[in-house]
Amino acid sequence: GLSEPGEDIGDTAVREVFEETGIRSEFRSLLSLRQQHTNPGAFGKSDMYIICRLKPHSFTIDFCQHECLRCEWMDLSDLAKTENTTPITSRVARLLLYGYREGFDKIDFTMEELPAVYTGLFYKLYHKELPANYRTMTGM
Repeated sequence: GLSEPGEDIGDTAVREVFEETGIRSEFRSLLSLRQQHTNPGAFGKSDMYIICRLKPHSFTIDFCQHECLRCEWMDLSDLAKTENTTPITSRVARLLLYGYREGFDKIDFTMEELPAVYTGLFYKLYHKELPANYRTMTGM
C-alpha cells in the first residue's frame, strides 16, 4: 500500500496489513527496500517498496476482496520453496528463515528516534543495531 503524507514507514506497514488482511500487528524492523524507476504503476515517479517485519497480535484473516485475490498464513519454508510467487517474496521468505534460525539481529534494521537539528523535531534512523559498547562511545 501507499504511505499517507507524513506517515512513518512502520505505521504504514501496520495500517496497510490491517486494512488488507484484518490482522492487527506491531512494527519490529525494516527488512528490505526495493527501488525501481520507470515503473508504469508509479504515477511517473520512482518507486520504493519497503518490507517490514511485523509481530501479529491477531491471527484471524478477514481480507479486503477489493485489494487481495487470496490471503492465507503459510509456512515460511514452503513459501521460500514455491515457484508460484514473485522473486521478492521468495527472497524475503528466505531472509526471514535465516533470521529465525540465526537471529533477527543478523537481518533487521532497527529504528531509533533521534533529535533533529531543529529544536523540538525528531527523525527516525533505521540501521543495523550497534553492539552495546558502541552505543554510547564518545571521543575516539
